[in-house]
Amino acid sequence: MKRNEVDKTKVTPMMSQYLDIKSEYEDVILMFRLGDFYEMFFEDAEVVSKELDLVLTGKNAGLNERIPMCGIPYHAANNYLEKLINKGYKVAICEQVEDPKIAQGIVKREVIQIISPGTIMNGDLLDENSNNFIGNVRDFDHSYVLTYADLSTGEIFVTLIDHSREALLNEILSLNIKEIIQDDKVDKTIIDLLRNKYKIIVSVYNQENSDQKYKYLYEDFSDIRLIAGIKSLVAYLSETQKRSLDYLQKVSQKESKDIMKMDIYTKRNLDLVENSRLKTRSYSLLWLLDKTKTAMGSRNLKRWIENPLTNHQIIEKRYDMIETLLEEFILKEELQALLYQIYDLERLCGRISYGNMNAKDLLQLKKSLRVLPDIQNILKNLNYSQKINCLQPLYELLEKSINEDAPLSLKEGNLIKSGFNLELDQIKANKKGDTDFILKIEQEERERTGIKNLKVGFNKIFGYYIEVTKGNIPLVKEEFNYQRKQTLANCERYITPLLKEKEELIIGAEEKIIELEYNLFMEIKDQTKQHVSEIQIIAKMIAEIDTLVSLAVVAEKNNYVRPKLNQTKEIKIINSRHPLVEKVMNEEFVPNDIILNEETNILIITGPNMAGKSTYLRQLAIISIMAALGSFVPAESAEIFIFDQIFTRIGASDDLVSGESTFMVEMMEANNAIQNATESSLILFDELGRGTATYDGMSLAQSIIEYIHDHIKCKTLFSTHYHELTTLEERLAKVKNVHVSALEELGNIIFLHKIKPGAVDKSYGIHVAKLAKLPNSLIKRANEILLVHENSSIKKPIVQEQLNLDTYEENKYQEIIEKIKAINVLEKSPLEALNILDEIKKEVINKEMDND
Repeated sequence: MKRNEVDKTKVTPMMSQYLDIKSEYEDVILMFRLGDFYEMFFEDAEVVSKELDLVLTGKNAGLNERIPMCGIPYHAANNYLEKLINKGYKVAICEQVEDPKIAQGIVKREVIQIISPGTIMNGDLLDENSNNFIGNVRDFDHSYVLTYADLSTGEIFVTLIDHSREALLNEILSLNIKEIIQDDKVDKTIIDLLRNKYKIIVSVYNQENSDQKYKYLYEDFSDIRLIAGIKSLVAYLSETQKRSLDYLQKVSQKESKDIMKMDIYTKRNLDLVENSRLKTRSYSLLWLLDKTKTAMGSRNLKRWIENPLTNHQIIEKRYDMIETLLEEFILKEELQALLYQIYDLERLCGRISYGNMNAKDLLQLKKSLRVLPDIQNILKNLNYSQKINCLQPLYELLEKSINEDAPLSLKEGNLIKSGFNLELDQIKANKKGDTDFILKIEQEERERTGIKNLKVGFNKIFGYYIEVTKGNIPLVKEEFNYQRKQTLANCERYITPLLKEKEELIIGAEEKIIELEYNLFMEIKDQTKQHVSEIQIIAKMIAEIDTLVSLAVVAEKNNYVRPKLNQTKEIKIINSRHPLVEKVMNEEFVPNDIILNEETNILIITGPNMAGKSTYLRQLAIISIMAALGSFVPAESAEIFIFDQIFTRIGASDDLVSGESTFMVEMMEANNAIQNATESSLILFDELGRGTATYDGMSLAQSIIEYIHDHIKCKTLFSTHYHELTTLEERLAKVKNVHVSALEELGNIIFLHKIKPGAVDKSYGIHVAKLAKLPNSLIKRANEILLVHENSSIKKPIVQEQLNLDTYEENKYQEIIEKIKAINVLEKSPLEALNILDEIKKEVINKEMDND
């Protein structure tokens, strides 16, 4: 049965209430609280039963047939919620919002929160080492505004993006945004890609928040586009979370001019925060550098790696602190031990303000505050520029108020320490007196009745009772005034008027204690909440300190050096090492120099497969990124220019917009670099052109090298198997050849992994195939064919003719060449591109026939 088929006039009052609430939340799964269960009905029940492998049953709702239903226990809801959220669903939690004891008719219920992949607040469902972002996209015709927030930490960021589908997707994917809210102007193809290819929840939302209490978030902004984006996201969060979000921090703008730009391809190619093959943090740069002791520090380090700086002053300050920590190694170790005792202050602030906190959260905050004075003293000795506000009054409040063994539930008592509140202490004293009296009754009744094994017990259902075993029941006399309360197999349980009176006093006292402790706890929470903005500032400072200590620890352990930054666009890294490869190798890593200067902008790198060309390319990029984020680097010495952008084309690519061939993607990546690189950028091209026919690829590779050399003039590493390209060194002033050396011995190849000047004229591909243990007969045949090609008189003239394109002289193909130049590939669909290619092919064939 479907929900829209139901005659609402015939259903039970409870089901009528459900239908009314569900009509307001059509696009989410509604978890409807009924007693100790959350129940789902109709289509929601069918979805949940399938996704969570639950039994789909039926419920009588007043209709002729039972409606689909499944349920989960409320105390285990988090486990089920996690699975639904991970599968990309949004879930509305509908709770009873009035006491059933005083309700007239159906208990009032309301949706108290909508939980989705981007709005998770439960720490058990979050990765403590990563932010959990929800983003908002606004289309302003010539630009996009992307606002994104981590509800669990209160952080909000905003950035202005070029009006390009690729640029927007690149930013969303780089940030690993879990959920997107967008206005209805955003291109539908973008929405479809996010939903279908990247499995990101996308919702259309056009409203803006007009609540003045959130004005502090954007009061420093003047750009109405940025303000609109911020207000829209805050409006959505307020609407779905059903509570005040005044713990949200002032919005930070991600300024592109302050950050080294890298697209998503580059970040993945270089394994910055995730290993591209394993799809995990292991064996990434983040894995290597993360020796942080706090969750805040780990998240901050990830942000530094993903957003290297271009500001030399800030970078040098980070170097200075790392250098100081390395000199003061004892203080560094003491600082690490103290940082280990600090909990996740950012997310604690979120829970305290959001309202889903418990006593454990306040105890964690107290323990964190307790070590701040010691941290401050160490930082003072290290000449750290900022001073931590230790919030001593708040620490003292929490120290004298919250019980160390307080339960998670706020409705069980035992929250507040003795001595904190006089009224509470008095009630507890009275209760203890009554409890002691109960124990005294047991002894008195044994003496009065002569029943030696008589017991006074208690359970939550029947309260206090006197228990007499079956064999002693005849000894119970009428004058004892025992009233039978419960019959069990081996005993009878009784109550007396005096026991009942004391029970009422004790239970009444317990109820008062629980109520008073809850009220006191909420007062303490409110007092703590007043310090949230101060705690958030402390959290940011601790995150930065923890990150710097982590970088110092890694630098010390791996013998990294402080880079010397320059403005002259020179790179001189002596005995550089790939930081990840050297950590996982079973043998000693072979270091190499990387030198690019005024005389050399482009290195063309040749050498055997598997010899280390790609490693050399990545090595420069990763060292440059480490230097820009403020880290020491793996080398004997390093003079480094901070690039404004890094572009890479290394290995297989993942097409962001899908549907294009591998070679087309390769060309699009190359075009991205060529169109956007400046003289201050770094370009790394690994085997560019191999996705097409040999001479096509070689011609494209040469023309790209020439274009970079003559027009962009940026630092470039270009590895290739096209050995003919090495002749470019002779006529392009700032091109130099280097090669990865190998030793050929008795028909075998030994990789030396050393970069040396000059070029090589062979790739040793067959030798590599032999190492891969291809059949001997196959290897023998390959060598025979190679010998034929090497001795061919046709080979050299063809290559020379192909490479003669660099003269750009007028010839019979000039018209076709001009036609190709005029084509904007990025504006063509795959089908259009194929049609154009077919037309050009026919024209070339006609020219050849004319020539014959």
